[in-house]
This record gives sequence, structure tokens and C-alpha cells, in this order.
Amino acid sequence: MLELFTIFTRGGVVLWCFQNSSQILRDSVNALIMGVILQERSVNSFDHQNLTMQYKLDNEFDLIFVVAYQKILQLSYIDKFLNDIHLEFRDKYKNELLNKSIFHTFNFSNNYTSILQTAEQWAKKQAKIPKQMKTFEESNKSKKTVSSMIERKGEDKTINSKPQKKKGVNFAEVPKEDILSVKDTKANGLIDENILAENRLKFAQKFSKKKEPKKSPKAEKEKEKAGKKPRVWDLGGSTKDLQTLERTVDKPEDMKSHFTPETEIVGQMKGTIKDLEVESSSEEEEEELEDVTHPKKTEKSKGGMFSLFKSLVGAKNLKAEDMKSVLDKMKDHLIAKNVAADIALKLCDSVASKLEGKVLGTFESVAGLVKTTLTESLVQILSPKRRIDILRDCIEASRQGRPYVMVFCGVNGVGKSTNLAKICFWLIENNMSVLIAACDTFRAGAVEQLRTHTKHLNALHPPERHGGRQMVQLYEKGYGKDAAGIAMEAIKFAKNNKLDVCLIDTAGRMQDNEPLMRALSKLIKVNEPDLVLFVGEALVGNEAVDQLVKFNQALADYSASSNPHQIDGMVLTKFDTIDDKVGAAISMTYITGQPIVFVGTGQTYTDLKALNAKAVVHSLMK
Repeated sequence: MLELFTIFTRGGVVLWCFQNSSQILRDSVNALIMGVILQERSVNSFDHQNLTMQYKLDNEFDLIFVVAYQKILQLSYIDKFLNDIHLEFRDKYKNELLNKSIFHTFNFSNNYTSILQTAEQWAKKQAKIPKQMKTFEESNKSKKTVSSMIERKGEDKTINSKPQKKKGVNFAEVPKEDILSVKDTKANGLIDENILAENRLKFAQKFSKKKEPKKSPKAEKEKEKAGKKPRVWDLGGSTKDLQTLERTVDKPEDMKSHFTPETEIVGQMKGTIKDLEVESSSEEEEEELEDVTHPKKTEKSKGGMFSLFKSLVGAKNLKAEDMKSVLDKMKDHLIAKNVAADIALKLCDSVASKLEGKVLGTFESVAGLVKTTLTESLVQILSPKRRIDILRDCIEASRQGRPYVMVFCGVNGVGKSTNLAKICFWLIENNMSVLIAACDTFRAGAVEQLRTHTKHLNALHPPERHGGRQMVQLYEKGYGKDAAGIAMEAIKFAKNNKLDVCLIDTAGRMQDNEPLMRALSKLIKVNEPDLVLFVGEALVGNEAVDQLVKFNQALADYSASSNPHQIDGMVLTKFDTIDDKVGAAISMTYITGQPIVFVGTGQTYTDLKALNAKAVVHSLMK
């Protein structure tokens, strides 16, 4: 049934291994290590080729238990089997593991066989036992009695009750002194209903609105005669200013005319893109000094996400039960920072599995260890597996005599065309000639928007400064045409004219729109771009997961290829509108495993940054 079971250390030393087939499973185990264990992803199972693998960590002895079986099998006893093997191996070789004698001969075959048989028998018994419904005694309804549902006079009924409103007065907001006095109460503490009604009436009359004075009929007649006058705005202008305010003359023939831009205001973007600014940690250092100099003062002020660790007891092995309340609060904190709920839960499970079994000292070391563990996990998730150096790749493509092709895709209204123009500005600042392919043949005004950007970018870099070479060109074929065909023609045009880069703008589409997703998959498969960038908003939370999963799934399903080209990287837009709620970056990179290449931070051409993992994690952990 099982193809492989192996026990090895975090350093890579195999302590014991069982293999049931002659198939070489090294690649599958390496894929599990690289894609799940090193990335600290909390997943129940990992599929590679035709195998399904599950693992368990032992943090006390730094061991990893891995089991692999055929993907088509549905084995219900794997979790129990892993736990039993884990406990048996620890108990049997505890002394050797404590002495770190990793080269000891571990004879574990007999124990493995007996535990496997026990787990299989347990699974068969569980399959035979039908699920039973709850009895009436076990339900919540049985706990209710007739006496508990009877309302009695004198009982407190303020819970879940709402104050009544009479005559426009909210008596819940009225101070007690204005409604009744001490003299109005009876000896037994109850209020006389007549006195209470009189006080309420007085209070209502006190706060009643004054009647507005009637307007004279003469004033109304004068207004009717005068008529309604138009409002005059201070900076509204007049009909004489229409020619200067006319913006509808943006036609192809107007591309020949140039305006003189103020390059000092626009700025420059030569070289690599700057990272997001990291906030200084001077405040944290000051807090640490206060902890040393004024410990009593800081004991009262400490709180937040890690305050619940005060309930933990030091000098013991940390268990999952000890961290449950803290991890729940951590999950709520991540969700509040815009991390998708599923991703936040998986991150907390990853931290729990990494810390479970660790031998801890005092409380201070617990808080520091948990915060460090979570920070390291988040930084590792945001750190790209591979570095995407677009400038270097563009130079390499030009040496091969072809343009470097980038495709921009995403849902509607996220800013694909705007951020394409920002990236185009960065490329021409680095002396790259660019062709923009207008493949959004669906949205009205899409081609005109790119035409306007092309005009402005050529004005910032006129041909006179580049030996008569036009830095930005627009390839358009109008609306209603096949986007894949326009992209193919644009790439050929860029190759024939020896242009360095070709940027393909696609139409915005929802992830559930099957016809448009088929068209996007066709465009990518036919043209084989160097880079496919998914443009997403930093404002989304759970929606980011749904978008990325379905985009990748559609590109894989509709390509009809054994090795489909999926999303290579992401552009995170509107990053300046979210303050410290930066959880969308975590969700996107966790789902795809691909890096965030660009971050849009404003509305001008220079508002383009590279993602700084430490800056994002710092904002997330506030």
C-alpha cells in the first residue's frame, strides 16, 4: 500500500527508510522538501507526479517523518499511522537522539510492520461503524426547562433588550438625574409609574423643537418672480476657455505635436527600481531599553498579539494546547491586516508545528521565539524562489535578435494599462526601446488610453535625445479583433524593427468568465511570452486567493499542453491606499509561490517600487 516511508534529520541525514517499489522517489522527496518543508507551508498532503506525500515534524530532535503512497488511493489511517510511528521511534531511540548519535544503526523494521498492521485494522473497524446521530439528552434543547423559559417579575431583563423610543426621545441616552430624583422613589426602591410618566413628559417638552416662524407671502412671491439663478464657481471659467480645456483632440495625427515636459517634476528611474522604504526600528529599541530600565512600568503597558503568552509556563516542552489561544489571536490579527482567512490559518498551523516540542525557558524567551518564528516565516514566503531581473533578460533577448515579451493580465479595473505605462517609462529610462501592443479589444477607450500614454512617454524621451530613434511605439488594430493575432503581429513587428521590449496589454476579465479565460490562454500559448504578470490590487483579501487560483487553473486547463505557461510574477497596485493592511502580498505569494515583481505606489510614472519583504512584514506585525 505504501510506496515509501523515511525518517531523516533536518540536516539531511537519513536515519531509517522503507521502500516498497523499485521506482526512484528521490525527486518527489526533494520536491516536498523544497516546496513545502523549507517554505514552511502548512499543508495536509503534497502531490508530485503520481504520488501523494504527508509528513510530520519533530522539533525537539529535529526529525522529519515522510510517508508516500499512490495518488489514486484514499487511505484514512495515514495521520494516525504517522503519529504512532513518531511516538514509537522517539521512545525507542530517545537516548541515541539526545546524544545525537545519528550514525547509530536504527533497527525499526519490526516496529514499522506492526504499527502499519494496527493502523490498517483500525481503519477497517472505523469504516464498518456507522455514524450515529446525537441523542436528545446530548442536544442543547434538552437542557432547556419550562422554568428557565418563564419570565418572572423582578428579574433583570436588561440583557439583549433595546430601549424604547417614544415621541422622538431616546431615553437610553438620558441621564438619570433628568428623569427622576431620589425623592420620587418608593421605600422598596421601585419607581412610581405616574411620577415616571410625568418626568418623561416634562423632559420631552423641554427638548421639543421650536416651531419655525411662518414666512410672509410677499417674500415667496418675490422669489417666484426672480427665478432660480445658476451657481457661479470661482474657478469655473467661461466660454472663452473652451479651446484650452478641449481634451478630445487626441488623434493619431496629433502624435506629431509634442509638448515640453518638466522632467524635474516627473523624475528619473535609471537603474534598478528602488525598494519600498523600511520604517526605522528606533521605537522598538527604545521599548527594549524601557523594559530594562523600568520593568515595573512596562509590565502594565505590555499587550497586543503576544500578551497571551503570559499564561505559558517556562522550562517545558511547548504543546499545541498551550498555544491555541495565542494562535487564535494571531490569526485574527493577520485577517485584520487583509490576509486571506485560509492563508492566515495555514500560517498559524505552520508556526504551531514549528514550535511544538521545543524546550522553552522563561516567558521572555517564549515571546521572542514566537515573534521571531512568525517573522521568519513571513519573510521567507515573500522572498522569491528565483530573482527576476528584467533588464538583464532584455539585454540577453536583444543579443538573440528578438524582443523581450511581457503579458499583463488581471481582473477589471486593477490598473493594468497604468502600470504598464509605468514599467514602460522605467524601461525607456534605461535606454530600452518599447512596443506597446493594444490587445484590449474589448473595453471602450482602451486603445485611446495607451495612445495618450505613448504620446506623453515620447515627449519625455524625444527622438532627438536618442539619435532619432522613437523610444515608444503603439501597435493597434482597433476593437473587436482577435487579441492573440494582434499580439503575434506586434511581436513580429518588434522583431523586424529591432525593438528591445514588447509589452502586451490584455482586457480585464473576471476569473469565472470562461470565454475570456480561453482567449487569454490562447494568447499565451500561441505567442510564448517571456514573462506573464498578474496585476492585482493590494485592497483585496480573500478575493486574491480566488483570482490567482482560478487564473492559474484556467491557463493550465485551456492550454491543452503538458507543460502550460502559468503566472510568472505579480504586480501589486494601489499599495499607497492600504496603510499597514498589506496582507494581500502574503496571500498572493503563498498561493502561487511566485514573486511580486513590481509594486504600484501612486499615480505618476515614477510611482513604481520593488517589494521589500522586511518592510511588508514590519507593517504586518505592527
